[in-house]
Amino acid sequence: MALSMAGFAGNDALIKAVSHETTVGQIMLVRGGLTTLLVFLISWHFGALRPLRIMARPTVFLRVFFEVAAGIVFLAALGSIPLANISAILQSLPLAVTLGAALFLKEPTGWRRWLAIIIGFCGVLIIIRPGPDGFTTASLLAISCVFLAAGRDLATKRVPPMIPSLMVTTVIAACISLTGGAIILITGEWKPLTPVVITHFAASSIFSLIGYQFVILAMRTGEISFIAPFRYTGLLASIALGILFLGESLDGFTIAGILIVVASGLYTFHRETMRNRVVAQASVPEPSP
Repeated sequence: MALSMAGFAGNDALIKAVSHETTVGQIMLVRGGLTTLLVFLISWHFGALRPLRIMARPTVFLRVFFEVAAGIVFLAALGSIPLANISAILQSLPLAVTLGAALFLKEPTGWRRWLAIIIGFCGVLIIIRPGPDGFTTASLLAISCVFLAAGRDLATKRVPPMIPSLMVTTVIAACISLTGGAIILITGEWKPLTPVVITHFAASSIFSLIGYQFVILAMRTGEISFIAPFRYTGLLASIALGILFLGESLDGFTIAGILIVVASGLYTFHRETMRNRVVAQASVPEPSP
């Protein structure tokens, strides 16, 4: 999970650096195409390719849909929000996953975790700080990305084990690239790609591959309550990249909001771990007399 978050942070920083020189459709098409080529070759090398009919499962379709939708809204918001801020907003993802599991999967959620979810999203509001006219379009897109990513994570956990993670990554990368091409055809927007932009796309595709592959491995093979806190390493990476390479800075409100979101998430993980231990102990049969 830590490697995945570092990969996504590097990808985000590279894309944000050239976000005003290109379009969302171009980013998805070109970077997605490069990522698809890379992950296809790796999948072929390790024998992870499978017939597409094996992928025809509802959980895989949901995984792809949520990933593509989250990518669109994230890229649309990235150009207008500082990297550290949008990364901090995305740190509320574990809270959204807990919320989604409670509402749609009927997982038991006590009042303490409900309170943590509420407080955590209050931290998001502090980071965003909507003005007199309400939320900006970019902030609404960032919040939408959180809930779409939550759907992605819930679907990932239910992808059949027989489907290799590399195969899932290949299909997702290809779908993102095709979606980018469709957006370009619909909007007709295309900007000349300079050598700098192409270089950034190539590097970001490598970081994106690292992010996709390791997050799928983490979600499918690890206990969510254990691995989820490692998501916050991505926030540290984004803050460092934003300050060092993008000239960004953090104000007091943003720092306070980040601390609230992180604290709420960590508390939610703690309560989840405690609940799992109680359930595990209750399932152990009593010794025979």
